[in-house]
Amino acid sequence: MTNMMKALEKSKPQEGLWMVQAPVPEISQDEVLIRVNKTGICGTDIHIWNWDDWASATVPVPMITGHEFAGEIVELGKDVEGLHIGQRCSGEGHLVELDSRQSRSGKFHLDPGTRGVGVNVQGAFAQYLCLPAFNVVPLPDDIPDAIGAILDPLGNAVHTALSFDLLGEDVLITGAGPIGIMAAAVARHAGARNVVITDINADRLRLAGHVVPTVRTVDVSTEDLTDVIHELGLKEGFDVGLEMSGSQAALDQMVEAMVMGGKIALLGIPPGKSPVDWSHIVFKAITIKGVYGREMFETWYKMIAMLQNGLDVSRVITHEFAVDDFQDGFAVMKSGQSGKVVLNWR
Repeated sequence: MTNMMKALEKSKPQEGLWMVQAPVPEISQDEVLIRVNKTGICGTDIHIWNWDDWASATVPVPMITGHEFAGEIVELGKDVEGLHIGQRCSGEGHLVELDSRQSRSGKFHLDPGTRGVGVNVQGAFAQYLCLPAFNVVPLPDDIPDAIGAILDPLGNAVHTALSFDLLGEDVLITGAGPIGIMAAAVARHAGARNVVITDINADRLRLAGHVVPTVRTVDVSTEDLTDVIHELGLKEGFDVGLEMSGSQAALDQMVEAMVMGGKIALLGIPPGKSPVDWSHIVFKAITIKGVYGREMFETWYKMIAMLQNGLDVSRVITHEFAVDDFQDGFAVMKSGQSGKVVLNWR
């Protein structure tokens, strides 16, 4: 192994990423070095590519970006136990401190000192990644690298979908992006009775129907959600809502479509400030939960168990590119006409 590697870097405070030669990371005693095989392009990576207000205020330059990956361990720190050279893995991209009240109570995903791989520290869009052994998630042999590379967003979907009991429930998902589509697959796998997903992007709705054939897709620009409620025979509305779009209009529509005492999990992030009619939420006695990242490490356990027991999200991956063609991969992702896009590093 040479001491230099290929990497995608936010080298300048402007739109784009750049292919660079960077030093292979040096690991400490409690870290591992991972040779990256595949990476997924995330919505966060699009924000960093576009260099929008959030990215420019959050991401230091230069920064190797990317946080969705699968690879194999090639070096172990001297204090690392329970892992071995050659072990296939993915990993949790939220780096936490262990001395906060939240971490000390086992709620690692709520640690206020969390830093993000590829956002605050050097990331996975590279041939090699340094990661704390604590964050490594071994990959079973029956989960291929392409799926391993999208476990991070699948974890967002699992964390959101499993926020509330789904068995026998009627579930409304707003936003048919890749995470929303995977949440629909999880909801169906977890025993939901009806799963409805809405969007205004016909391509994404078609993909949702392809990935989860039993989901009811609704283009709310051409179809009335109230008619769908009647079509499904729902007397009052939906029991559980999963808001994945970041659209205030979608959230407003979801609130109207919920039963009294319904439950909503929010993963989508609306841009800026949004007006909320709280009286509708209060008078319908709706429970709202904000979702951030994945529960460490219960979400990882759950999603790997489901993948090994019939959950199939493979068709959400619509494009794979060699990393040298990364610009094409980002263009497809930004077009809104794709599912997950995977970059191959080997």
